[in-house]
Amino acid sequence: MRAQLTGTAPAAAPDEPDLGHHGDVEATPGLVDLAVNVRRAPMPDWLADPLVAALGRLSAYPDPAPARAAVAHRHGRPAEEVLLTAGAAEGFVLLARALRDARRPVVVHPQFTEPEAALRAAGHTVERVLLDPAEEFRLDPARVPADADLVMVGNPTNPTSVLHPAETLAALARPGRVLVVDEAFADTTIAPGVDGEPESLAARRDLPGLVVVRSLTKTWGLAGLRVGYLLGDASLLARCAEAQPLWAVSTPALAAATACAAPAAVAAERAIAAELAADREHLVARLAGLPGVRVAGRPASAFVLVHRPSAAALRERLREHGWAVRRGDTFPGLGPDWLRIAVRDPATTDAFSDVLAEILEA
Repeated sequence: MRAQLTGTAPAAAPDEPDLGHHGDVEATPGLVDLAVNVRRAPMPDWLADPLVAALGRLSAYPDPAPARAAVAHRHGRPAEEVLLTAGAAEGFVLLARALRDARRPVVVHPQFTEPEAALRAAGHTVERVLLDPAEEFRLDPARVPADADLVMVGNPTNPTSVLHPAETLAALARPGRVLVVDEAFADTTIAPGVDGEPESLAARRDLPGLVVVRSLTKTWGLAGLRVGYLLGDASLLARCAEAQPLWAVSTPALAAATACAAPAAVAAERAIAAELAADREHLVARLAGLPGVRVAGRPASAFVLVHRPSAAALRERLREHGWAVRRGDTFPGLGPDWLRIAVRDPATTDAFSDVLAEILEA
């Protein structure tokens, strides 16, 4: 089976995947959370101290200029090529609103559902390119329609954990097209011999129409703070800013963006990514020893995608045993035989694998 191209109406049909379903719904109190891809670790002082200090400045309206400058410096861009947002999710909404004149928007799936949801909410008719699990969800740029003037793709992709080569994504860029690359999990990736984030396009200023979406939610455990940013052409980001409410990013969130752009924070990200890679290998090895369980492709991020017949029923059994994992059938291109499992420390992985083995052997 090759990648498929399908059209969808702005409103979801009854048999459409639920694009509004996210892992936090799965992680109900009392369950061990393997459904949400947010790292849980004590906050370092270099991040906690600016956040606490920011609470003393809440009487003043937020000033994004220092954080914008810090993020721009991190990625080697001028400040006008950065737009701070209330999380990556707001970035998708702003792009969908700013690009209402897009004639043929295409979303590459399976991927995070908010980009398509934002497009639909803004009145767009969305087409999908569905990647093939038999091909490990790899992307061939030729599968994207040549006349698509707005293309959205994740890298590394949620939920597949596939890391596409930078040049594969760069091949999608062309004049007259906006290429949106969701790099919310880019800081979770690592590769031998590469100092920074392998396959990231965040510093590329030579690609026409490129917009990179970034998030500080995952590695630094800031889901509740809501902070992210867009990187791209200044004129396009200015259009996005026009669609953004005043003072959309809070003073504490701006303090976090500034702190996380510092060299010490970037170095810490690399160390965390290396530790994550070892934990991911441990999870994949444990899953590989279970009957009928197949890990998709070569996972590169903070989660793995698993295929097993009747996975939907298996998910319910896991909940009965105290474990939450992410259902796969709400992602276009997947179905009820897929689950997404967050990478945790080896002890948690071992406990989960033991429970999963017991259920499968029952």
